[in-house]
Parts: sequence; C-alpha cells; structure tokens
Amino acid sequence: MALTYHKGTLLEGTLHVSILWYGGFSPAQKSVIVDFLLSLNPQKHQQSATPSVSKWWLTIQTYMKNAGKKETHITLSTQFSDKNCSLGKILKKHQVFDLAQKVNSNPGGLTLVLTAKDVAVEGFCMSSCGFHDSNPKKNSAFIWVGNSVSQCPGQCAWPFHQPIYGPQIEPLGAPNGDFGVDGMIINIASLLAGTVTNPFGNGYFLGSADAPLEAASACPGVYGEGAYPGYAGEVLADPTTGASYNAHGVNGRKYLLPALFDPSTSKCSTVV
Repeated sequence: MALTYHKGTLLEGTLHVSILWYGGFSPAQKSVIVDFLLSLNPQKHQQSATPSVSKWWLTIQTYMKNAGKKETHITLSTQFSDKNCSLGKILKKHQVFDLAQKVNSNPGGLTLVLTAKDVAVEGFCMSSCGFHDSNPKKNSAFIWVGNSVSQCPGQCAWPFHQPIYGPQIEPLGAPNGDFGVDGMIINIASLLAGTVTNPFGNGYFLGSADAPLEAASACPGVYGEGAYPGYAGEVLADPTTGASYNAHGVNGRKYLLPALFDPSTSKCSTVV
C-alpha cells in the first residue's frame, strides 16, 4: 500500500489559517485548539518537550519534499465568532461551504469551520466526524469539524469515550480535560493532514478520488505502537492526571494525535 501523488496542487509554503467558531465555545476550549495550531511549527522562542506536535507534522513535510514542493508552515490568521448561529443550528453541507467562503479572504488560505456541541451538520455522526473541501476558483480550502460530546462521542470522540460498537475497553483520559474538544483535535489533525496533501482531490491519496484514503485516514484508530481495532496503542500518561497523550505542544499542552502514513516507509507512523 502506498499513497500516490497525482501531480495536483498541494498547500505549500506559508498557509494562512482562519477559524470560524460557530456556536458557543468557551475561552478554554478555544485556547486548546489555537495552541494545537501554534504547536505545528517548530517553536524557536518556546521549546516544546518531546515527542512534539511539530515532530508529528514533519511527516507531512516529507510529502511536500517528495513532490518537490515547499514545506508547509501554519500561520494563524484571523478568528471569527458566530455565537448566535446565524444560519441556525441544523446545517446542510452547502451552508458550511458558504460559511467558509464568507470568512476566507486569503487566496490559497484555509478556513476551519468549527461547530459547537448543540449544532447538527448534515452527515455528522452518520457518515463522518468532519470533512474537508475546497473552492478551486479561489484556490482555497476549508475543514469542518464538530464537537460530538452530546451527539456521538462514541464515534467521534473515541478513544476518550467508549465506542458505539466493538470492544468496550475503558476510555482514555482526555489530555486537556474536555473529551469533546480533545476529540475535535484528533479530527482537526487528521483532516489538516489530508487537506494539505490533497486539497483539491488531485494530490496524495490511495483508492478512489471520490472516497480517498489520505495521510491520516489511511491509518484509522492508530495512536501508538501496537494499536489494533478497539485499542489505541501504547501512548503516554500524564503523571498528575493520568490522561493519555502522545505529543507535547506549546504552553504546556498535551495532545493525542493520529498516526500518519509515512511515505518514506509505507507504514503508519506514530510519534510514540
């Protein structure tokens, strides 16, 4: 198995990321997600402990190098709040697209549309925990991820919640104390990896372009060595809280990040 580069456009160089907070997010929840994005680039002024989020992101840089592209560096651009849910709390996919287009004014930029726990999105829980799409005319892309804590935590916040199906192993402790948001981090990370390496459906992927396996989705449910269906693998434990993680971020953060398909080894690679 190998992800094939189909010679399309990748999101290379400096990637300006905007965030649209749709619905109610607390300042603490926002800071967990913002700190994750800030952790992706190696920090010159703030040393992160190892293993680090930026080490996890180095696998994506391997994709860029193999394609002859520039390394991708994430820059947090602007944040917008739609706390009152201007389009309502039941959204169709095309409405998510519309929200992303209103926010993204940077050609070649990326927008994260993040929906709160009481917002339902078409396909959420039934077929996906998030998705990425693009607007080729603007050369821009967007990611949508929802907070599943009150809708389908067994599907979209695993391994921090018992799964809907399969072995009912004791769930892992959420590293930031909020299994809904920590579950969002997993899905944001997975989709970010796929968006950068396959933003317009003609980059790196395996299988059909209509249902592609991408850098992270090719390695489902893997977070540490020895993972198998229903078991996340050997990960690290916080000595104080007992929560599980596999990567350190800025500001003392800890995160659990999905395995990425490593093009140099053709295997799923974890940071621990």
